[in-house]
Amino acid sequence: MTTRAAALVLAALLVAAAPARAAESQQAVEEALTCQCGCGLTVHSCNHLQCPSGEPMKKEIAERLARGETKDQILAAFRQRFGEKVLSAPTFSGFNWLAWVTPFAAVLAAVGVLSVILGRRGRGGEPPVPPSAPATGDPALRAKLAKELADMDEDA
Repeated sequence: MTTRAAALVLAALLVAAAPARAAESQQAVEEALTCQCGCGLTVHSCNHLQCPSGEPMKKEIAERLARGETKDQILAAFRQRFGEKVLSAPTFSGFNWLAWVTPFAAVLAAVGVLSVILGRRGRGGEPPVPPSAPATGDPALRAKLAKELADMDEDA
């Protein structure tokens, strides 16, 4: 009797998990596509009521999944119809690989430039000593300067 109960529980779990798996894959497909209404959100996230683009796309995705198509097949069909812009993330093929590589390359280049600049500043050694005034000078000019400074002190 316990074997039969265990089999029933297992069957119930499998039946309950099937719709969840189907819903998960529908959400995954909807998240991989950008809504074409201009909102810039994914088909799954589009929050426009009665969206003229998102609602038909959701319906088509559900129908294609019910027919047994895979996520890749559905994405390929939408890409063929709308072009690359329908994908929420660029593919890693052809010229699109630059969209993936450029941000990382820019960060690495910035780190390299900063390390070179900071490295040069750190190795500069002692700061240069400013030149000192000559010890000898014209005694008449020194006397005139001392008189003017004294006059300024008296005026203040």
